Order: sequence, then C-alpha cells, then structure tokens
Amino acid sequence: MVGLLGRKVGMTRIFSENGENIPVTVIEAGPCYVSQIKTSKIDGYSAVQIGLKEKKEIRTTKPLLGHFKKANIKPMYYLREFRNFEIDKKVKIGDQIGPDLFTSGDLISVSGTSKGKGFQGVMKRHGFGGGPKTHGQSDRMRAPGSVGQSSYPSRVMKGMRMGGHMGSKRITVKNLVVVQVVPEQNLLLVRGSVPGSVNSIVEIKKN
Repeated sequence: MVGLLGRKVGMTRIFSENGENIPVTVIEAGPCYVSQIKTSKIDGYSAVQIGLKEKKEIRTTKPLLGHFKKANIKPMYYLREFRNFEIDKKVKIGDQIGPDLFTSGDLISVSGTSKGKGFQGVMKRHGFGGGPKTHGQSDRMRAPGSVGQSSYPSRVMKGMRMGGHMGSKRITVKNLVVVQVVPEQNLLLVRGSVPGSVNSIVEIKKN
C-alpha cells in the first residue's frame, strides 16, 4: 500500500542535527480507512479505495451508506482511489492506515488543488512585463498589448496568453522528501511546499 489521504496543516521549519534550517509542510495524514479493494478480474483494474474524515450517517446518501456498511466502516467525507500499483495482500477492507506507511527519507508525490486566485491579468498570470511608463501612457501599463493579426488571418490565434481565471487546478509536486514521521499524531513533515491552501485535502503517493 503506497497511497494516503491527508489534510494540509500549514508550513513551519525544523533544524537538522548539523543546524540546517529545513522548511517543511505539515500534513495530517489520516487516519484513513480502506473502503474497497478493486481487482483486475472483477473491476478491470487494481486499486485501493480509502476514505478520510468521518461524518454522520444523516449526511450520507443511502447508496453510499450501504457502501460504507459493506466495508464495516463509518461514513467518510472524502473517498479516493489509488491505482497502478500492486496491492499488498495484507491490506483488507476496513483496515486503518496512517503515516507509518512512510519513513524518513522517502520520496513522495503530493497532489492537490492549487489556491484559486480568481480573474487575473497577464502580468500576474503569465509574467508579462507591462508597457512603458512614458510616451503618453495613462492606463495601458498593465495591458497585454496587441493580440490580433493583420488582414490575414484577421483573428486571434488559439492559445494566446490573456487575462483569465487563475489557479484552482489540480497540481502534483513530485520528488518531495519526507523529513519526519509522527505516527502518534498522524503527521507527516515534508520538505518544501505542497499545493493547496491550509486545511485542503491532498493525495500522497510514494514514488
């Protein structure tokens, strides 16, 4: 089993034995519960479905309630599948899993939804330099400039970088290093930053 769901707690720093300042992201990884195990013979692919964060039965739809009762676990807010790896025979439906899946020094990939920034202009969204601040400009300093063509093809080409919706996309950061595991508090300390805002849900996979 090489996948886990977690909640981004925030960022802090720790110091190594030789005094190095290490920026880390704290992730509350689990406890997660195995709600379903899919196999190639029955489902066409192998995967483990896990759930995170218990919720009341009254807030759960009846089909999902039956799904959780079949697995003999409480209803969960978040369900995710981890596939494309060999399923450990020791993992069974209803098992609880936590950050002890990982050890210090492991390389992991963390996936999440990046922070949404709404509608942004070309300078923030694409890093444009902006127009000159002289020669009579009064309101064009952050404008994108010309985007169209001449009489042919007389249209704006597809893919032109313009202002628009920024952020709120699924992002995966690869090859992050696990600095420390605190199983009694279900915490993972990962070197560097991971996508998403505080309290957002992330998927953690071992490389």
